[in-house]
Amino acid sequence: MRLTPLVIASAALALAAPAAVPATAQARPQSAPPAAPGVSVPGGRYDHTVSLKFRAGHGDTVRYTLDGRTPTRESRAYRPGRPLRITEDTNVTAVAFRGGRASVPVAYGYLIKTKEKPLARFVVMSDVHVGDHENNDKKYESFFDTIGSVFPHPDAILSNGDMINDNGDGKGPDHRIVSDIFRSNLKRKGMTGTQLLISNGNHDDSLAAIRAGYPKAWFPDSGGGYYESDVKGVHLLTVNTETYDGDASQRTWLKNRLTALTTGPGASRKPVLVQGHRPTTGTTMDGQQASNPGLAADLSAFPQAILFSGHSHLNVNDDRSMYQRDFTSVNDGSMSYVEVDHGYQMVTDNGLADRFEAPTAQALFVEIYKDRTEIDRINMAADKHDIYTGGQWSASWQPPYASAGTLAGPGWTVRLKGSTNQQIKDNFRYTAARRNTVAPQFTTRRPVTTARVAGGGTALRVTQAVDDQIVHHYQVDITDTATGAKVLSSEVLSDYYFMPRPNALDIPVPDAVAGHRYRADVVAVDAYGNAARPVSLTFTG
Repeated sequence: MRLTPLVIASAALALAAPAAVPATAQARPQSAPPAAPGVSVPGGRYDHTVSLKFRAGHGDTVRYTLDGRTPTRESRAYRPGRPLRITEDTNVTAVAFRGGRASVPVAYGYLIKTKEKPLARFVVMSDVHVGDHENNDKKYESFFDTIGSVFPHPDAILSNGDMINDNGDGKGPDHRIVSDIFRSNLKRKGMTGTQLLISNGNHDDSLAAIRAGYPKAWFPDSGGGYYESDVKGVHLLTVNTETYDGDASQRTWLKNRLTALTTGPGASRKPVLVQGHRPTTGTTMDGQQASNPGLAADLSAFPQAILFSGHSHLNVNDDRSMYQRDFTSVNDGSMSYVEVDHGYQMVTDNGLADRFEAPTAQALFVEIYKDRTEIDRINMAADKHDIYTGGQWSASWQPPYASAGTLAGPGWTVRLKGSTNQQIKDNFRYTAARRNTVAPQFTTRRPVTTARVAGGGTALRVTQAVDDQIVHHYQVDITDTATGAKVLSSEVLSDYYFMPRPNALDIPVPDAVAGHRYRADVVAVDAYGNAARPVSLTFTG
């Protein structure tokens, strides 16, 4: 993708963008790009309005956005001495401009809460997939720094399966590597009172290997890979989804414990957290990669249950990651790399490619209050990179990350309202009946134009549409008007899982012939299938 100097630079975000810039940056040659802006208040969780100032080199102009877009020379300029007031959850993205040069973009996420103290704070992650120190030590230092910026002292970290990369090939001892990395970071961050609670995943070798790799308190099962925990009065039930449907004892245990925990005065309006590696059927992300229908059946009598699941790596930017019917289901995302639903293409430096993976790491930050549960989705790293580099698949992008701590979407709030289970279900807000029906829309006068790409080829440049949630993809059809042949028909992902997202996509026109006339039809589509009005362009190759 070669849109502007910003987009070219974004390919090097992880290596080039520092987290902050000193107020008195050293002078640089006029031909060198400016350093990325720093901020007076780091990203993180605050219980008050944030008054934000940018720091940049002498003579640089900082421009910023508050909606996840990459700032351009037309974006709002920061005026020194006039702080930016952040009063609600916001991603602030900034670029420094000097003459004709621009810095790489850098993004900061701010969660603005009230002064009310939660009963308990949980970090929920999954699919760590650690296999060595070399590729993970620095990465997890950055990840724990991000955790600390949101929850300096989380009450518990739930690591919901697939801690390692075992595929039946004897990698069980790798759990000790994960244990070493997590222990050192818990100590480094002063999280001495934080419980760490693990579930069993399909890439974790055996239950015996998990028990051998971690302290007993991290995996306190009694033999079947399932157990109960109390985190500051909030109950967590960890299930073993590798055996659940065929394990009668585990199923009986879960139903009995849920019955006991939800019976009694006021108990019906207290959440019970459940973690299990694999999602269950008919729930999050429209049931993609789901299993264990028995788990869905057993939870159906308990609207107090909030089930967290991983396994699929499906990103949490997509609002289908939250789903309620008989209980609440939440997709964890992934700490190693994320996926999107299959069948789409991505724009890469080498043109369109069949991709469904991106090297983005995400986790959930959960706060339990007396009358609600707040769930925030946070990027550990969401810099724009292709999962392939030089033809080799890799999700081991190293820090610093210019996107660390940014928000992957607005927070979700779960309220258990009603005096009966049915009333609680009737008051659920993230249901199929209440799905989003707002279609994306193009807001620029000319949303589709053409551009030249490296080597002289022709590309269709699509300026990103906007949506109240996310623009998921674009249906792009390009026809040779002389022959009637369709030269491209593709659903092209919008790069919504990166932060910041590019302002436009350059979609190559395959084998465009000089002098031929083409017609392009483009439709923006959100995650729920709501489609914008199509836009068209006739152009010459």
